[in-house]
Amino acid sequence: MGISVQSYLLDFLVMVILEKPFIQFGTLFFFFSFPSHLLSTVYCSDSKEAKSNNLNVKGSPIQILGLGVGINYGQIANNLPSPSRVAYLLKSLNISRVKLYDADLNVLLAFSHTNVDFIIGLGNEYLPNMTDPIKARNWLQQRVQPHLPQTRITCITMGNEVFKTYDHQLWSNLLPAMQTVYNALVDLGLDKQVTVTSAHSLDILSISFPPSAGSFRQDLGEYLHGILNFHAEVKSPFLINAYPYFAYKDNPNEVPLDYVLFQSNQGTVDPITNLKYDNMLYAQVDAVYSAIKAMGHTDIEVRISETGWPSRGDDDEAGATPENAGLYNGNLLKRIEEKQSTPAKPNVPVDIYVFALFNENLKPGPASEGNYGLYYPNGTPVYNIGVQGYLPGMVYTSPSTKIALSVVSNVLFLVIAYLIFA
Repeated sequence: MGISVQSYLLDFLVMVILEKPFIQFGTLFFFFSFPSHLLSTVYCSDSKEAKSNNLNVKGSPIQILGLGVGINYGQIANNLPSPSRVAYLLKSLNISRVKLYDADLNVLLAFSHTNVDFIIGLGNEYLPNMTDPIKARNWLQQRVQPHLPQTRITCITMGNEVFKTYDHQLWSNLLPAMQTVYNALVDLGLDKQVTVTSAHSLDILSISFPPSAGSFRQDLGEYLHGILNFHAEVKSPFLINAYPYFAYKDNPNEVPLDYVLFQSNQGTVDPITNLKYDNMLYAQVDAVYSAIKAMGHTDIEVRISETGWPSRGDDDEAGATPENAGLYNGNLLKRIEEKQSTPAKPNVPVDIYVFALFNENLKPGPASEGNYGLYYPNGTPVYNIGVQGYLPGMVYTSPSTKIALSVVSNVLFLVIAYLIFA
């Protein structure tokens, strides 16, 4: 069953609609109301496939929940929808902050004029080159500058969990690469709209409890001191990838499940500050704040660049179930919507990017690694967390659909003409 040119026409239409939607009242978004028999034929000529996609192809309104949450858009998979369809999905979810792990040209083009704020990434392998001012400037001119301002790139992450690699040369390259890219942004006049940071795993801490005693590993002190000075100077956030799931997986008999899932529990009390924590994530964030303070800084914001819970895992990965993943992310989204803060930072709402948008079928490692997604690649939610989105269907051709495709192509042409010239 081959994908026809009409699928590309549909992708183009999706991008146009993203820029100029027909009607939007509050939380209701109204889609085109083609006859249902036509859409069921055009969007998917195989009724079984239509069922598996679980897509709403009738013109009924879909409830949208506005979320102050960011989403990690990983792409280590061979079955993901096109970026333009993903843009539509995120718009239907009212999500306007996305984090990438690269500077994917197709994604950045698809999200042009969508008012989505992007964090883009430079992989660890790029860090040595980014210490060279000429190479850093060239990369920005080729991969960032052409997309501004139509695609809202607001941040560049230099590497990911660099200190987890135990590559001391990479450790040494991190700060110079951050400084060099930032200086290149200054030279290009982009430093006011694009900032520079790096994302760290939580194992940069030697002590995480009690939160007030949080401290960084001694072997990282010389590296983190300069990095923190850089953040304070350019006013960029310190990013952490925080996963209470790992703590539970490693000690399921000692770590209370309700405590890590944001469920009702007796909580824990920091014996030094007497602050009470009803969940592990907030305790982890405050431990990082304490570690930063111990190195002389109170002027750096901590943000969560990744957190999530897998819906499936290997036999030795305790707690990796759809039920637990639904509870973790569902409860997390409620707290984000309430703009909650941590006990030690009551005036700073926690800034969070959930991991991840889709399950990724090519991720290496244990089974859990590819099963953090909120959605399957076909647009079906992995579990119910109370939000609905819409992923436009692909257009397929078969002998029985050629006439219908011709009709819809003509309709789409007229719609595009209307949107452009109206």
